[in-house]
Amino acid sequence: MASGIKDKVVILGMGCSKFGERWDASPSDLMVEAFEECIEDAGVQRNQIEAAWFGAGIDAFNVGASAMPLAIALRLNYIPVTKVENMCATGTEAFRGAVYAVASGACDIALALGVEKLKDTGYGGLPQRSRGLENDMYWPNLSAPGAFAQLATGYRAKHKLNKEDLKRAMAHVSVKSHANGVKNPKAHLRREITEDQAVSAPYIAEPIGLFDCCGVSDGSACAIVTTPEIAKRLGKENLVSVKALQLAVSNGTESSHESWDGSYLKTTRIASQRAYDEAGISKPKEEITMTEVHDCFSITELVTMEDLQLAEEGKGVTEVLDGNFDADGKTPCQIDGGLKCFGHPIGASGLRMIYENYLQLNGRAGDRQLSNPKMGLNHNLGGFPHQNICSISIVGPYN
Repeated sequence: MASGIKDKVVILGMGCSKFGERWDASPSDLMVEAFEECIEDAGVQRNQIEAAWFGAGIDAFNVGASAMPLAIALRLNYIPVTKVENMCATGTEAFRGAVYAVASGACDIALALGVEKLKDTGYGGLPQRSRGLENDMYWPNLSAPGAFAQLATGYRAKHKLNKEDLKRAMAHVSVKSHANGVKNPKAHLRREITEDQAVSAPYIAEPIGLFDCCGVSDGSACAIVTTPEIAKRLGKENLVSVKALQLAVSNGTESSHESWDGSYLKTTRIASQRAYDEAGISKPKEEITMTEVHDCFSITELVTMEDLQLAEEGKGVTEVLDGNFDADGKTPCQIDGGLKCFGHPIGASGLRMIYENYLQLNGRAGDRQLSNPKMGLNHNLGGFPHQNICSISIVGPYN
């Protein structure tokens, strides 16, 4: 019987570049920026890293298909380096590879790094991917705002909400994230907005308005992981442990069968329940104390909180408006500003989320530090509501 990875691996150090329109920096520059912070934080030497996992989502516009750019940029010591890509879960996939390698005993110290450079492509959204089954069937007539607007419509219809209440809750999600992002020097967008601005902004795809959308950005983030025993021998205290890592991938049911009603994210429900089981969490609303979720659009965050069992089904609007996910709420969400303020450099986003919870657990989050962080959940969603990939990682104090 599989026992999972709870408390088998700890984070030795993490780093994150400044996110934004980084015209001044190449992908290699961004990797080095994140890595230098990470290795200093870890307190190890480059030659102690025994294997690495490298995440980049749009390789045609960034680093190419191989793992060599990471090895070259960081001058790694001829170690195994694996390139991974799994849509918007790419950063967490790199982390999963490194964590699994250490948990298996294959190596003692491993690196995970994700990077993406999107502003240089000259494209307003995410570049088109190569052809394939899902692309041939759906992508030619699909946009991300349009697809998630359909999620909003399905959610509104199922729970019999009026447009004004849903729009106001979506606006609150964005206002909250912008207020948090102001306090984060590494965020791309650092400006507060008002609820009136969000509600009255031009529609991108009704009911999604301009301020309901996350931006396109450049950035990198990384982690060095090891076993608890090695971390202690290196003199590390207050260890941040990996409690769970789970991935769920759509098999086509949502897009081809009437059993899915379009009002929720099926993969999120499946992956999160597996993660709770692996982490030994039976009461998520009580045990999860902070979250970083995939807020590509404000409606995504609202629905995700229900799918994660952090809000009752159909009550997400009420819980959002009650401030339960604000910085001073019961379960703060996007305390660093989220995708809404960082943008979404695909390969980096998952690791950037873990980085924030790692800082919070170490009491190093500066002006946005939470008073009593205990367990942090990170959620990535790649693709569209009807066809997607969901990754969940949970980190907390080593027991």
